[in-house]
Amino acid sequence: MPDVEGFWAVVPAGGAGTRLWPLSRAGRPKFLLDLTGSGRTLLQATVDRLVPLTSDRVVVVTGAAHAEAVRGQLPDLDGARILAEPAPRDSMAAIGLAAAVVERTDPDAVIGSFAADHVIPEVGAFHAAVREAVEVAREGHLVTLGVEPTHPATGFGYIRAGDPLAGFATALHAVEFVEKPDAERAAAYLASGEFRWNAGMFVVRAGVLLDLLGRWHPDLAEGLRAIAADPSRLDDLWPGLEKIAIDHAVAEPAADAGRVVVVPAPFGWDDVGDFASLSSLLPHGDGPVTVVGDAADVTSVDTEGLVVAAGGRRVAVVGLDDVVVVDTPDAVLVTTRARAQDVKKVVDALKASGRTDLT
Repeated sequence: MPDVEGFWAVVPAGGAGTRLWPLSRAGRPKFLLDLTGSGRTLLQATVDRLVPLTSDRVVVVTGAAHAEAVRGQLPDLDGARILAEPAPRDSMAAIGLAAAVVERTDPDAVIGSFAADHVIPEVGAFHAAVREAVEVAREGHLVTLGVEPTHPATGFGYIRAGDPLAGFATALHAVEFVEKPDAERAAAYLASGEFRWNAGMFVVRAGVLLDLLGRWHPDLAEGLRAIAADPSRLDDLWPGLEKIAIDHAVAEPAADAGRVVVVPAPFGWDDVGDFASLSSLLPHGDGPVTVVGDAADVTSVDTEGLVVAAGGRRVAVVGLDDVVVVDTPDAVLVTTRARAQDVKKVVDALKASGRTDLT
């Protein structure tokens, strides 16, 4: 199928992926890694997924420290479309800067924001959902792709959907965004059938996004448009921009104002948030141990779980269930999949002890 005329993809490539330490580090975060064994990093796979919709209309926003690596992984992308943040200012500033840059190039453009570290296996279903979202966005709505929940997850925010939007195949009015629930509320959300996971995938006209931002955060919108008009002002203006997530800055108040539409996303989706998530994405092969890296470097006896062999040496695991072992040249992690979310605490402890060389 042809690409979608006037549609631009924005790829925020930030974060350190601390729950995937010691594989993911501040200097080489998870979006720069091939975690699934596909031969493409998460960033490359994200752009591969978007090119059929956008041709070359892709803008990547990343930290200044990672800009060179991003350029190296995306050699076919115009270097001017890799925007480097001087410092992290959360997702609104990153996505808003890309929107402001696109707005100046194509004032009527629709943008779609898709994080660089997500895995979506069913590309055809993804494309169909995005195509519908673009058509809805042309009508002036802020559109989010709501992932159909498969279990009562407590690690994601949710969107409550309401009545169908007239004139479109699957689109629904969004009633509200809700924060990450506890287990009891997550189970109730799943049972109701009204809620979808908030995967942070937004589709909207660039000008509409910035105008909505200007309604609730005028200084931030003005600053982003000023940088797009004169990129030489980036270093001066960026530190003074408000640090806020796009959900809080625009999506939540816009939903309250009746400006948000949900397009159901009938495809598998994972943000590879921890080693338990990674384990579920990988083929398990014939045995109880899933190996990332060279399986010849792993010896397991009466063991079940995930082993990441990235240290160039033999890893032997005996008599453990639900185990996660990650071996790298300068650090080894041993935990369980059940405690995978707590790996971030290791990074926090290392920083507190001054061992930033390991984070």
